[in-house]
Amino acid sequence: MNPGGTAVPTGPLTEPLLQLRGLRKSFGSTEVLKGVDLAVAPGELVFVIGPSGSGKSTLLRCCNRLEEASAGEIWFEGHNILAPGTDLNATRRRIGMVFQSFNLYPHLNARDNVALALLHVLKQPREQAHARAFQALAQVGLADRANALPGELSGGQQQRVGIARALALEPAIVLFDEPTSALDPELVGSVLAVLRGLRTAGMTMLVVSHEMGFARSAADRVVFMEEGHIVAQGTPAHIFGPDAPQRVREFVASVEHHA
Repeated sequence: MNPGGTAVPTGPLTEPLLQLRGLRKSFGSTEVLKGVDLAVAPGELVFVIGPSGSGKSTLLRCCNRLEEASAGEIWFEGHNILAPGTDLNATRRRIGMVFQSFNLYPHLNARDNVALALLHVLKQPREQAHARAFQALAQVGLADRANALPGELSGGQQQRVGIARALALEPAIVLFDEPTSALDPELVGSVLAVLRGLRTAGMTMLVVSHEMGFARSAADRVVFMEEGHIVAQGTPAHIFGPDAPQRVREFVASVEHHA
């Protein structure tokens, strides 16, 4: 546990699906993650908050090795995925990722954007890949927009296509890196509704976001990071309540004041 970390049990003890042990990451002489310990249980929605530069996005990117950790261990489905010989492609299929920017191919319609990894990574037959892509689009409420190009979709719809693309690979966990930060305020709700639906369906999620209202109502656990450390963690009632550490209360108040 990091200094000041206060874990509050959220349910029955189970083997973590994802566990970070002493995770460190440096860029040159700058240490961004300073020995982070974090466990995510199956079916849990863990929300990570904290000021810019606290290491939140780097933490997510290390979890599927988009960034290589400098030290520590990342245990996922019972294996240390930093160990030599790890099948990185197989691991990334099980750890979905949704980014701030939608990263859709503008010349491909929604269905084909979602089907791309199924065709080229999983080598599925086209008919099977298209059927699974359509199913994933239906899961995010976009079955009727399967043939639309990204330019014909709103930002919220494009982000939902991005979520469908991650879901199509049937991951065990999905990492969300500020999934609503590039959206106009009126479009945020449609993306958060998808996350709420995924939570109800039992998807394990690790979410970095400033959407405090969503964290309050939907998260199982909220983690506060600052300067590369987990400073506090617990239930939303604890983190957003009067007994939270003063620094956490100050941060939450400043974010909600500017919302």
